[in-house]
Amino acid sequence: MNVSLNWLATHVDLKGKTPEELDRLLTFAGVEVEGIEVKGIASPLIVVAQIMEAVQHPNADKLKVTQVDAGEGSLRQIVCGAQNYKVGDKVPCALPGAALPGGFTIGEAKMRGVESKGMLCSASEIGLTDLVDGLMILPADSPIGKPVKELFESDVLLEVEVTPNRPDLLSHYGMAREMATLLEVPLAPLEIPARDSFVPDGVKIEDPDVCPLYTAVRISGVKVADSPAWLVDRLKSIGLRPINNIVDITNFVLHEIGQPLHAFDAAKVSGSLVIRTAKEAEKFLALDGATYTLQADDCVISDEAGTALALGGVMGGVDSGVTEATTDILLESAYFTPSCIRRTARRTALSSDSSYRFERGVDPQGVDAGSALAVKLILEIAGGTATATTMKAGQAPVPTKPVTLDFAKLDQLTGSSIPHSEAAVILTRLGLTSASDGTWLVPSFRADLQRHIDLVEEIVRVKGLDAVPSRFRGTFVPSSPVDAAYDADMRLRERLAGLGFHECQTIKLIADAQVSDALPLKPLLPGDTIRVNLPLSEDHAVMRPSLIPGLVASAGRNVRQGTKALRLFEIGRVFRNAGGGKAKDLESDSLGILLSGPALPAGWANPETAADLYDLKAVIAALVPTAALQLVPRNREGFALACDIQAGGQNLGTFAMLLPSRQRELDATGPVFVAELDLPKLRKFAAGSAEIADLPMFPGSSRDVALEAPSALANAEIERVLAKVKDPLLTGFECFDVFRDAAGEKLAADRKSIAYRLHYRASDRTLKAEEIDTAHKAVVAAITSGLSLIQR
Repeated sequence: MNVSLNWLATHVDLKGKTPEELDRLLTFAGVEVEGIEVKGIASPLIVVAQIMEAVQHPNADKLKVTQVDAGEGSLRQIVCGAQNYKVGDKVPCALPGAALPGGFTIGEAKMRGVESKGMLCSASEIGLTDLVDGLMILPADSPIGKPVKELFESDVLLEVEVTPNRPDLLSHYGMAREMATLLEVPLAPLEIPARDSFVPDGVKIEDPDVCPLYTAVRISGVKVADSPAWLVDRLKSIGLRPINNIVDITNFVLHEIGQPLHAFDAAKVSGSLVIRTAKEAEKFLALDGATYTLQADDCVISDEAGTALALGGVMGGVDSGVTEATTDILLESAYFTPSCIRRTARRTALSSDSSYRFERGVDPQGVDAGSALAVKLILEIAGGTATATTMKAGQAPVPTKPVTLDFAKLDQLTGSSIPHSEAAVILTRLGLTSASDGTWLVPSFRADLQRHIDLVEEIVRVKGLDAVPSRFRGTFVPSSPVDAAYDADMRLRERLAGLGFHECQTIKLIADAQVSDALPLKPLLPGDTIRVNLPLSEDHAVMRPSLIPGLVASAGRNVRQGTKALRLFEIGRVFRNAGGGKAKDLESDSLGILLSGPALPAGWANPETAADLYDLKAVIAALVPTAALQLVPRNREGFALACDIQAGGQNLGTFAMLLPSRQRELDATGPVFVAELDLPKLRKFAAGSAEIADLPMFPGSSRDVALEAPSALANAEIERVLAKVKDPLLTGFECFDVFRDAAGEKLAADRKSIAYRLHYRASDRTLKAEEIDTAHKAVVAAITSGLSLIQR
């Protein structure tokens, strides 16, 4: 929210306080100031100067050399390109050293060979609004040499981030009330004439659950026109665009005291105003020009003919809006249930200053005050006659209740650093009233104060946390499973970063189209995905069942920005139902990895080769150094290559390559490999480290063997059998060749030949050929008998 200090100063005395001091004051009181903007003329080196002479520049047709009197006792030479002035005019002159908007500082320079000692300025160049094309011509009676900033009012704009629990700060008077409390200065009372005559005629509430209180005032004979200068300046000071006097007054009241209002053209309303819920699929044409399909829980303001005039608390309609032809208006002021407004605003993606406040909760007691203030201003500015009575239906809810302050707990929490009398004074300054039974009556605009601890927080916040002495230091806490999981995740992050990977943090909501990229540990069944009831957009409609969709989307964006080598990972939570939706809302932690692009950095000595599945397998192996890693093929719909990852005989996750068609959609130049690992299982493996063995003292030897096997037999099956061979001399093995003959000439088309290299060594001696041959025959026999293979 933008807060104008000039506007704020009409309610509370801010003299002697710099914007920086106010920034610090609010920030330490829990109201974050995100930015400070100075509006108007800031530099004192921009002064009133009179043009005494202007001659043609010798080297430029469109420039003139002027002599100006800036009150320095001598004339100053300045080169100027403007054409709208004459000798004798008074204009703003920026002297050397003057800082102009945009970070530009004036200096002395030569322009086309002629010295220029400053700059004659237009209005926009010094922070004002241009009214003419060229220099800003100042009034003839402006004192020469006087800083121009003293001739025009400047302002400071604070950009304040208001937390959802403090809707009372969403107005200038609410912010002034906060300032008065923190500065311990008086708050100027609002001058609002009371309207104490109410009748139930003219408005009907059909559903009090969505609108507990609604009022309307009829004003006849108004003249819709431009707003007066003071009102225009007020709205422009906080970045609002003036529209007409009626609309501007409703906007002013909203930002003045925080009560949203709306004005209907009375000629377009048939009978009474009816506050109801929408009919299913009812259409509504809003002021933004779009037509919205409503649902049965949306609040609608309609007339007795059933025409929807406004979407209650969110936005008015085109057909009932105030125009230049309007002469009679109905002024709405109401209280809407926050949850109803929030639901409608989110579903329709309609957001307005009114809905922003209604969905956080406005002051129910401010409904009548907002209406009365707007009526007063409309009669003063737009003329007309208001009915003596206010049409009113419903009752204002009571959002607060008496709260007891436990002084013993206050002393315990603050170390008795805040006297009880001072605590009572602070609560009184905040607007609370002490009751005879020892409780505190909370004003309606502070619905966030519900418990004892809320009062303690307010007392400490206003007093200042630095005034409360520190009493405790950190104490030893034994390690917990949460700590162990955190440490394991950090080790995984460090290992992946050391391998050249970059960590991603993607949103937990994905689009329907991204579900096809999911690679969960167990394949998804219909009903397993968890959908959001009211998604903010189509891109955030599904709770992610896997981390891979987010990594794939990130990879696509990186590729389009010119990245060739993709090394991405993410640690996060995934969500799914299970068993076709029979089990609900299961959450688990996963590690997602994506690899694509060159295997090595580009260089004259490195031929550019694309990373393959073995590169990603090596990365996963580095994460589980204490376990043997195997990839077991398993078909996965939507992927060209897929398998289960097994470590130490346990399923650890899934591994896949994207389809070439999906790869082309990402504009990737090479295969894209992804893996998703079960994080709790991975933590157990990552907790250990590989044992470092001594270098062997005796040489080893290798033997090769070629095995003929069915084409469908996976290498993992052969490796599983080899891993079970208990021969003490066998120290390792690897597959180094595979041969197939699709024509069936050298080998049957449904068969393949696989070549393995087996390594043998003894730790206490050099092996003899006979020992190696005996061990090799035993190992080959175990393989061939265990899987019915043929040795070739």
